[in-house]
Amino acid sequence: MSLFAVDDYANILRNARPLIDVRSPVEFRRGAVPGAVNLPLLTDDERDAVGKTYKAKGHQAAVVLGHELVGGDTKASRVAAWRDFAVKHPEALITCWRGGLRSQMAQAWLAGVGIDLPRIAGGFKALRHFCLDTIQTAGDTRRFVVVGGRTGSGKTRVVQAAGAHVDLEALANHRGSAFGGLPTPQPAPVTFENALAVALLRLPPDEPVAVEDESRTIGRLAIPGEMYNALQRAPIVQLDVDDTVRVDNIYREYVVDAENPEPHLTSALSRIERRLGGVRYRELAALMDDAFRADASGRGGAHRLWIRRLLHYYYDPMYDYQLAGKKDRIVMRGTADEVLDYLRDWRRVGDGLVPSRS
Repeated sequence: MSLFAVDDYANILRNARPLIDVRSPVEFRRGAVPGAVNLPLLTDDERDAVGKTYKAKGHQAAVVLGHELVGGDTKASRVAAWRDFAVKHPEALITCWRGGLRSQMAQAWLAGVGIDLPRIAGGFKALRHFCLDTIQTAGDTRRFVVVGGRTGSGKTRVVQAAGAHVDLEALANHRGSAFGGLPTPQPAPVTFENALAVALLRLPPDEPVAVEDESRTIGRLAIPGEMYNALQRAPIVQLDVDDTVRVDNIYREYVVDAENPEPHLTSALSRIERRLGGVRYRELAALMDDAFRADASGRGGAHRLWIRRLLHYYYDPMYDYQLAGKKDRIVMRGTADEVLDYLRDWRRVGDGLVPSRS
């Protein structure tokens, strides 16, 4: 039996090594790394009881209680879950909070059924620190270019097609803006930051990275300060897209392709009532209601009217105001195809970006 630990955090994260995370469910919900599956040694209640015993009676009493709580059939069930995962993922690793007692117990119990798995030295805490260092380093050393454009311009699609890129909205599980929520919840902040670090680790080391122009927050998640500051210094390529195309993009994404869009859109509109003002809010709410009534009666397409007015009343003035402070960073403007050609051909010259062909 060899209970050994590994500390090659970069390769563990870059290669998405499967992880058996034996922390309690509440710990796992607070933050995890991509590739981790929560198969806890102790449930939340068991961990709470062990923690209270540790404070009251010390380490040895806590260990004794832990063995009492996880014994017999309970122990067999948890070992079986670890074994099944290890059989499916022979390259798996074990982690707990600090790579200490819980990881070592899981290792020993697995070894007892003939399976040797390494644990992560320093545990989740070490992985977390490595992720934070990765983000900070990227903010200082990576070359980013920001894809800008008014709402509905198709910035996300351009970023995804640009080669080396980071899709912040995909990592945050949110499309940005008041209307950007998705049916599934956003990850915990720690999980979001860890996923961002992993995305950065998987990029070619010397290649400039395309990122969509975002506010500091995406839904309820904040872009880490070092990364956000780097993006505020980066050159911008600006999408110039016809208003009709923008309206069609939003209609397709938020109405046609969305599941049960009416409650989501009406709720999102109500959240910006104060910013719109009462008159415009009531106008847009009535137009939206009429559009969904038209859908129900087989007269689709009325949504384009409220979408166009929402862009005119709310999104375009806000974006144009923000862009006014960034004009000196714009290195080119064009259609989606022109921007993509530029991004695919760029090279670095001094502090800016220029196409590699004249």
